[in-house]
Amino acid sequence: VQLQAYGGGLVQAGGSLRLSCAASGRSFGSVIMGWFRQAPGKEREFVAAVSWGGGNTYYADSVKGRFTASRDNAKSTVYLQMNSLKPEDTAVYYCAAQRFYSSDYYNPGAYAYWGQGTLVTVSS
Repeated sequence: VQLQAYGGGLVQAGGSLRLSCAASGRSFGSVIMGWFRQAPGKEREFVAAVSWGGGNTYYADSVKGRFTASRDNAKSTVYLQMNSLKPEDTAVYYCAAQRFYSSDYYNPGAYAYWGQGTLVTVSS
């Protein structure tokens, strides 16, 4: 299984970026795809998630209303649209996939597969 995340970059506060994560190597059925981030000196934290099957979405309170997770089953790709970015959103962003469905979508331990990370830097 391979997850390829891309789309990070440098953006000014208030700007937008769209991250993509291309998945390959297996059929993901109804498992959940998650987005996590890790800022320097901090632990990895949950950002958002989307289910492959029903497209249900889940968000951390810190990004609710600003970020939107989505998926394109035909392209085996999930997206994270990030609007109204803030300097505190600066981090390496990772996409992750569950091996089997778990409702524990906010827990990094519920994910078996991880992408390589893409850096998002928001300047003030």
